[in-house]
Amino acid sequence: MARESFPIGSHRVRAGSTKEVELPITRMVTGGDVSLPVQVVHGREPGPTVWVSAAIHGDEVLGVEVIRQVLAAVSPKEMRGTLLAVPVVNVLGFMAGSRYLPDRRDLNRSFPGSARGSLASRIAHLFMTEVVAKCEVGIDLHTAADRRANLPQIRGDLEDPRTRELAATFGAPVMLHARLRDGSLRQAARDVGATVLLFEGGEAMRFDPEPIAVGVLGVRRVLAGLGMLDPVEEPAAAVAVSHSSGWVRARGTGILHLEVQLGEHVEAGRRLGGLSDTFGRRVRLVHADRSGVVIGLTRAPMVHAGDALVHIAEVAETIG
Repeated sequence: MARESFPIGSHRVRAGSTKEVELPITRMVTGGDVSLPVQVVHGREPGPTVWVSAAIHGDEVLGVEVIRQVLAAVSPKEMRGTLLAVPVVNVLGFMAGSRYLPDRRDLNRSFPGSARGSLASRIAHLFMTEVVAKCEVGIDLHTAADRRANLPQIRGDLEDPRTRELAATFGAPVMLHARLRDGSLRQAARDVGATVLLFEGGEAMRFDPEPIAVGVLGVRRVLAGLGMLDPVEEPAAAVAVSHSSGWVRARGTGILHLEVQLGEHVEAGRRLGGLSDTFGRRVRLVHADRSGVVIGLTRAPMVHAGDALVHIAEVAETIG
Protein backbone atom coordinates (compact mmCIF):
# COMPACT_ATOMS: atom_id res chain seq x y z
CA MET A 1 0.00 0.00 0.00
CA ALA A 2 1.41 3.41 -0.99
CA ARG A 3 2.22 5.90 1.73
CA GLU A 4 -0.26 8.77 2.08
CA SER A 5 0.57 12.21 0.73
CA PHE A 6 1.74 14.89 3.20
CA PRO A 7 -0.55 17.90 3.80
CA ILE A 8 0.88 21.38 4.31
CA GLY A 9 -1.03 24.61 3.79
CA SER A 10 -3.21 24.15 0.72
CA HIS A 11 -0.80 21.59 -0.76
CA ARG A 12 -0.28 17.85 -0.63
CA VAL A 13 3.08 16.21 -1.34
CA ARG A 14 3.13 12.70 -2.79
CA ALA A 15 5.25 10.00 -1.15
CA GLY A 16 8.64 9.67 -2.80
CA SER A 17 8.66 13.29 -3.99
CA THR A 18 9.94 16.75 -3.05
CA LYS A 19 7.90 19.94 -3.27
CA GLU A 20 8.61 23.59 -2.53
CA VAL A 21 5.62 25.40 -1.07
CA GLU A 22 4.96 29.01 -0.11
CA LEU A 23 2.85 29.61 3.01
CA PRO A 24 1.32 33.12 2.87
CA ILE A 25 2.41 35.50 5.65
CA THR A 26 1.39 39.04 4.73
CA ARG A 27 1.35 41.63 1.94
CA MET A 28 3.87 44.45 1.75
CA VAL A 29 2.78 48.06 1.39
CA THR A 30 4.00 47.91 -2.22
CA GLY A 31 1.51 45.15 -2.93
CA GLY A 32 3.89 42.19 -3.08
CA ASP A 33 3.09 39.02 -1.13
CA VAL A 34 5.44 37.68 1.56
CA SER A 35 5.45 33.91 2.12
CA LEU A 36 7.23 31.38 4.29
CA PRO A 37 9.25 29.04 2.03
CA VAL A 38 9.14 25.34 2.97
CA GLN A 39 10.63 22.41 1.08
CA VAL A 40 8.94 19.11 1.89
CA VAL A 41 10.89 15.92 1.28
CA HIS A 42 8.27 13.20 1.70
CA GLY A 43 10.02 9.85 1.74
CA ARG A 44 8.65 6.82 -0.03
CA GLU A 45 8.89 4.76 3.17
CA PRO A 46 7.36 5.63 6.56
CA GLY A 47 9.45 7.17 9.33
CA PRO A 48 9.69 10.21 11.62
CA THR A 49 8.75 13.75 10.59
CA VAL A 50 11.52 16.27 11.29
CA TRP A 51 11.97 19.96 10.61
CA VAL A 52 15.18 21.90 10.05
CA SER A 53 14.94 25.70 10.20
CA ALA A 54 17.25 28.69 9.90
CA ALA A 55 17.24 32.49 9.95
CA ILE A 56 14.68 33.00 12.70
CA HIS A 57 17.02 35.94 13.23
CA GLY A 58 17.25 37.46 9.77
CA ASP A 59 21.00 38.19 9.88
CA GLU A 60 21.91 34.62 10.91
CA VAL A 61 22.38 33.36 7.37
CA LEU A 62 24.76 30.44 7.90
CA GLY A 63 21.94 27.95 8.47
CA VAL A 64 20.51 28.75 5.03
CA GLU A 65 23.63 27.21 3.48
CA VAL A 66 23.55 24.26 5.88
CA ILE A 67 20.00 23.47 4.75
CA ARG A 68 20.91 23.89 1.07
CA GLN A 69 23.70 21.34 1.38
CA VAL A 70 21.55 18.89 3.37
CA LEU A 71 18.77 19.06 0.79
CA ALA A 72 21.23 18.56 -2.08
CA ALA A 73 22.19 15.19 -0.61
CA VAL A 74 18.71 13.89 0.29
CA SER A 75 16.53 11.83 -2.04
CA PRO A 76 12.81 11.31 -1.27
CA LYS A 77 12.96 7.92 -2.99
CA GLU A 78 15.59 6.72 -0.50
CA MET A 79 14.59 8.63 2.63
CA ARG A 80 12.33 7.14 5.28
CA GLY A 81 9.95 9.62 6.86
CA THR A 82 9.46 13.30 6.06
CA LEU A 83 11.77 16.31 6.26
CA LEU A 84 10.42 19.86 6.39
CA ALA A 85 13.17 22.34 5.51
CA VAL A 86 12.57 26.02 6.27
CA PRO A 87 15.72 27.90 5.26
CA VAL A 88 14.38 31.37 6.10
CA VAL A 89 11.82 31.77 8.88
CA ASN A 90 12.21 35.54 9.38
CA VAL A 91 11.71 36.41 5.71
CA LEU A 92 11.38 40.18 6.19
CA GLY A 93 14.42 40.39 8.49
CA PHE A 94 16.42 38.26 6.06
CA MET A 95 15.64 40.55 3.14
CA ALA A 96 16.74 43.58 5.19
CA GLY A 97 19.82 41.91 6.70
CA SER A 98 18.33 42.54 10.14
CA ARG A 99 18.09 40.29 13.18
CA TYR A 100 14.58 41.57 13.86
CA LEU A 101 11.31 42.11 12.05
CA PRO A 102 10.41 45.58 10.72
CA ASP A 103 8.60 46.40 13.98
CA ARG A 104 11.83 45.52 15.89
CA ARG A 105 10.28 42.44 17.46
CA ASP A 106 12.48 39.38 18.04
CA LEU A 107 10.71 36.49 16.32
CA ASN A 108 12.36 34.02 18.69
CA ARG A 109 10.57 35.66 21.62
CA SER A 110 7.15 35.56 19.91
CA PHE A 111 6.22 31.85 20.03
CA PRO A 112 3.73 30.18 20.00
CA GLY A 113 2.14 33.25 18.49
CA SER A 114 -1.39 34.07 17.45
CA ALA A 115 -3.28 34.17 14.16
CA ARG A 116 -4.55 37.67 15.04
CA GLY A 117 -1.53 39.14 16.81
CA SER A 118 1.44 41.22 15.65
CA LEU A 119 3.37 40.31 12.51
CA ALA A 120 5.89 38.39 14.63
CA SER A 121 3.07 36.59 16.42
CA ARG A 122 1.42 35.64 13.12
CA ILE A 123 4.63 34.25 11.65
CA ALA A 124 5.25 32.26 14.84
CA HIS A 125 1.69 30.89 14.76
CA LEU A 126 2.01 29.90 11.10
CA PHE A 127 5.30 28.11 11.78
CA MET A 128 3.88 26.30 14.81
CA THR A 129 0.71 25.24 12.96
CA GLU A 130 2.15 24.17 9.62
CA VAL A 131 5.59 22.89 10.66
CA VAL A 132 6.15 22.19 14.36
CA ALA A 133 2.75 20.58 15.01
CA LYS A 134 3.52 17.94 12.34
CA CYS A 135 7.00 17.02 13.60
CA GLU A 136 8.54 14.90 16.32
CA VAL A 137 12.01 16.44 16.22
CA GLY A 138 13.32 19.86 15.18
CA ILE A 139 16.78 21.30 14.53
CA ASP A 140 16.94 25.10 14.68
CA LEU A 141 20.10 26.64 13.19
CA HIS A 142 21.60 29.84 14.59
CA THR A 143 24.83 31.86 14.60
CA ALA A 144 26.30 34.28 17.09
CA ALA A 145 24.81 37.76 17.32
CA ASP A 146 26.28 40.71 15.45
CA ARG A 147 30.04 41.19 16.04
CA ARG A 148 30.39 37.87 17.83
CA ALA A 149 31.53 34.40 16.78
CA ASN A 150 30.46 31.03 18.19
CA LEU A 151 32.17 27.66 18.22
CA PRO A 152 29.84 25.06 16.65
CA GLN A 153 27.72 23.76 19.53
CA ILE A 154 24.36 22.21 20.34
CA ARG A 155 22.20 23.78 23.03
CA GLY A 156 19.27 21.98 24.56
CA ASP A 157 17.72 20.50 27.67
CA LEU A 158 20.39 17.92 28.48
CA GLU A 159 18.37 16.76 31.48
CA ASP A 160 15.91 15.27 28.99
CA PRO A 161 17.30 11.87 27.90
CA ARG A 162 15.94 12.11 24.35
CA THR A 163 17.41 15.57 23.80
CA ARG A 164 20.78 14.52 25.22
CA GLU A 165 20.84 11.44 22.98
CA LEU A 166 20.15 13.46 19.83
CA ALA A 167 22.62 16.17 20.87
CA ALA A 168 25.34 13.56 21.23
CA THR A 169 24.35 12.07 17.86
CA PHE A 170 24.69 15.50 16.20
CA GLY A 171 28.35 15.49 17.22
CA ALA A 172 29.19 19.20 17.53
CA PRO A 173 32.37 19.92 19.54
CA VAL A 174 30.28 21.08 22.54
CA MET A 175 26.79 20.30 23.82
CA LEU A 176 25.56 22.83 26.35
CA HIS A 177 22.65 22.54 28.73
CA ALA A 178 20.55 25.65 28.13
CA ARG A 179 17.46 26.72 30.00
CA LEU A 180 14.29 27.34 28.02
CA ARG A 181 13.38 30.96 27.30
CA ASP A 182 9.79 32.15 27.34
CA GLY A 183 8.58 32.93 23.84
CA SER A 184 11.31 30.93 22.12
CA LEU A 185 10.67 28.35 19.44
CA ARG A 186 12.39 25.74 21.60
CA GLN A 187 10.03 26.42 24.52
CA ALA A 188 6.89 26.42 22.38
CA ALA A 189 7.89 23.29 20.47
CA ARG A 190 8.64 21.36 23.64
CA ASP A 191 5.26 22.38 25.03
CA VAL A 192 3.60 20.53 22.12
CA GLY A 193 5.80 17.45 22.49
CA ALA A 194 8.66 18.01 20.04
CA THR A 195 12.32 17.39 20.84
CA VAL A 196 14.40 20.39 19.73
CA LEU A 197 18.13 20.88 19.17
CA LEU A 198 19.46 24.41 18.77
CA PHE A 199 22.68 24.64 16.74
CA GLU A 200 24.96 27.64 17.22
CA GLY A 201 28.01 28.28 15.06
CA GLY A 202 29.82 30.99 13.17
CA GLU A 203 29.01 34.67 12.75
CA ALA A 204 26.07 36.76 11.58
CA MET A 205 25.96 37.66 7.86
CA ARG A 206 28.76 35.24 6.98
CA PHE A 207 29.14 31.77 5.47
CA ASP A 208 31.92 30.23 7.59
CA PRO A 209 33.05 26.92 6.03
CA GLU A 210 33.92 25.10 9.28
CA PRO A 211 30.63 25.61 11.17
CA ILE A 212 28.72 24.97 7.93
CA ALA A 213 30.45 21.61 7.58
CA VAL A 214 29.76 20.75 11.24
CA GLY A 215 26.11 21.73 10.80
CA VAL A 216 25.61 19.69 7.63
CA LEU A 217 27.21 16.58 9.10
CA GLY A 218 25.33 17.02 12.37
CA VAL A 219 21.93 17.27 10.69
CA ARG A 220 22.70 14.22 8.57
CA ARG A 221 23.83 12.27 11.65
CA VAL A 222 20.57 13.07 13.45
CA LEU A 223 18.47 12.04 10.43
CA ALA A 224 20.48 8.82 10.20
CA GLY A 225 20.14 8.23 13.94
CA LEU A 226 16.36 8.51 13.54
CA GLY A 227 16.47 5.89 10.79
CA MET A 228 15.58 8.34 8.01
CA LEU A 229 18.92 8.08 6.18
CA ASP A 230 21.64 5.49 5.92
CA PRO A 231 24.43 5.94 8.52
CA VAL A 232 26.89 8.78 7.94
CA GLU A 233 30.36 7.47 7.19
CA GLU A 234 32.18 10.18 9.15
CA PRO A 235 31.74 9.52 12.90
CA ALA A 236 31.55 12.35 15.40
CA ALA A 237 34.70 13.35 17.29
CA ALA A 238 34.80 13.78 21.07
CA VAL A 239 32.01 16.00 22.41
CA ALA A 240 32.47 18.17 25.50
CA VAL A 241 29.38 18.23 27.74
CA SER A 242 28.72 21.42 29.67
CA HIS A 243 26.05 22.34 32.18
CA SER A 244 27.34 25.82 32.97
CA SER A 245 28.87 28.68 31.02
CA GLY A 246 29.46 32.39 31.35
CA TRP A 247 30.90 35.44 29.64
CA VAL A 248 34.06 37.15 30.83
CA ARG A 249 33.19 40.83 30.71
CA ALA A 250 35.33 43.90 30.26
CA ARG A 251 36.30 45.63 33.48
CA GLY A 252 37.22 48.80 31.66
CA THR A 253 36.99 50.59 28.33
CA GLY A 254 39.54 50.31 25.53
CA ILE A 255 40.71 48.60 22.37
CA LEU A 256 40.61 44.83 22.77
CA HIS A 257 43.40 42.42 21.82
CA LEU A 258 42.41 38.79 22.46
CA GLU A 259 44.94 35.99 22.86
CA VAL A 260 42.55 33.00 22.65
CA GLN A 261 40.68 31.23 19.86
CA LEU A 262 37.37 29.42 19.66
CA GLY A 263 37.69 25.85 20.89
CA GLU A 264 40.68 26.54 23.15
CA HIS A 265 40.69 25.05 26.63
CA VAL A 266 41.64 27.60 29.28
CA GLU A 267 42.31 27.45 32.99
CA ALA A 268 40.84 29.85 35.52
CA GLY A 269 43.10 32.87 35.87
CA ARG A 270 44.70 32.54 32.45
CA ARG A 271 45.28 35.80 30.59
CA LEU A 272 42.85 36.00 27.66
CA GLY A 273 44.00 39.34 26.31
CA GLY A 274 44.08 42.98 27.24
CA LEU A 275 42.65 46.44 26.69
CA SER A 276 44.75 49.32 25.39
CA ASP A 277 44.14 53.01 24.87
CA THR A 278 44.27 54.56 21.40
CA PHE A 279 48.07 54.99 21.67
CA GLY A 280 48.60 51.30 22.45
CA ARG A 281 49.23 51.68 26.18
CA ARG A 282 47.88 48.66 28.08
CA VAL A 283 45.20 49.79 30.49
CA ARG A 284 43.64 46.50 31.64
CA LEU A 285 44.24 42.75 31.35
CA VAL A 286 41.47 40.21 30.74
CA HIS A 287 41.60 36.90 32.65
CA ALA A 288 39.47 33.75 32.61
CA ASP A 289 37.08 33.58 35.55
CA ARG A 290 36.63 29.81 35.18
CA SER A 291 38.19 26.79 33.50
CA GLY A 292 36.63 25.42 30.34
CA VAL A 293 36.43 25.65 26.57
CA VAL A 294 36.01 28.92 24.68
CA ILE A 295 32.66 28.72 22.85
CA GLY A 296 32.15 32.37 21.98
CA LEU A 297 34.14 35.55 21.31
CA THR A 298 33.46 39.17 20.57
CA ARG A 299 34.74 40.43 17.22
CA ALA A 300 34.38 44.09 18.26
CA PRO A 301 37.75 45.84 18.66
CA MET A 302 36.35 48.67 20.81
CA VAL A 303 34.74 47.66 24.09
CA HIS A 304 33.23 49.37 27.09
CA ALA A 305 33.08 48.31 30.71
CA GLY A 306 30.60 45.45 31.06
CA ASP A 307 30.79 44.27 27.45
CA ALA A 308 30.88 40.48 26.92
CA LEU A 309 34.29 39.39 25.63
CA VAL A 310 34.85 35.64 25.94
CA HIS A 311 32.24 32.91 26.52
CA ILE A 312 33.63 29.94 28.47
CA ALA A 313 31.77 26.65 28.98
CA GLU A 314 32.81 24.52 31.94
CA VAL A 315 33.32 20.90 30.86
CA ALA A 316 31.59 18.29 33.01
CA GLU A 317 32.59 15.31 30.86
CA THR A 318 33.71 14.34 27.38
CA ILE A 319 31.90 11.64 25.41
CA GLY A 320 32.75 9.80 22.23
